[in-house]
Amino acid sequence: MPYADVGGNVRLFYTDDGDGPPLLLVHGWGADSHQWSWHIDALAAEHRVIAPDLRGHGYSSVPDTGNTPRMMAEDLHHLLSRLGVQQVIAAGHSMGAQVVSILAVEHPEQVRGLVAVDPGYGMTAGIARGFPEMIAGLRGEHPHAVAEAIDEWCTNAATPAVIRRWHKRRLYGMPPHVLAQAFEAMFTGPDAIGVRPASDDYLARRQCPVLSIWSDPERAKWEAGLLKHPASKVVCWEGSGHRLHEERPAEFVHLARGWLGTL
Repeated sequence: MPYADVGGNVRLFYTDDGDGPPLLLVHGWGADSHQWSWHIDALAAEHRVIAPDLRGHGYSSVPDTGNTPRMMAEDLHHLLSRLGVQQVIAAGHSMGAQVVSILAVEHPEQVRGLVAVDPGYGMTAGIARGFPEMIAGLRGEHPHAVAEAIDEWCTNAATPAVIRRWHKRRLYGMPPHVLAQAFEAMFTGPDAIGVRPASDDYLARRQCPVLSIWSDPERAKWEAGLLKHPASKVVCWEGSGHRLHEERPAEFVHLARGWLGTL
């Protein structure tokens, strides 16, 4: 499987399947590109599908510092350049939706469209009040137990046991400093875009069409008010867990392929 040096002594693992318009798939916090195993074959029937492990995750390099969505987006910018890919549609789940949104804002020429899957942004102040304690726990004596407790928020009765188990095992394999750095940079760091109103100000700068798929109707309605491009679309699968694309893979592929065909 391929690796690419993207600068700063960071080497990304990625897979590259299919042929057609390029599609970049970006996983969430504490996961890796295996998260897209439910979808790659179907999407690769019509697209060139590139699925990287973000820095600090999976088989990619684990830097001591810089494990943030902004640096991850820069890594992807360099990866696409290394692969000779001028423009992609970028899909991201959770933290990955932050990463691809940053890529779209900072390098708009590279991103033709976005698919945001239950994005890790738009958090309200009420939710955000708990983040400092979570970050302190991730930096404490039992970071993986704290990460597992945080991950409970990602599941509900709709989540199959195999998905719960897969992500629990993946979290316990993560370097603790990566979990803490990435979570902090998403929500409480000086450049964080995960909490309103920082989310509003930054995401309004996206100029490309966006398909956003939510499990939370309130945040779905909120993001609908930010989207400018006429081809943008917001969908809510109320009752799903946070990893709704894993819980409902066939429906996700059907929705994504239909929307991609309109671009």
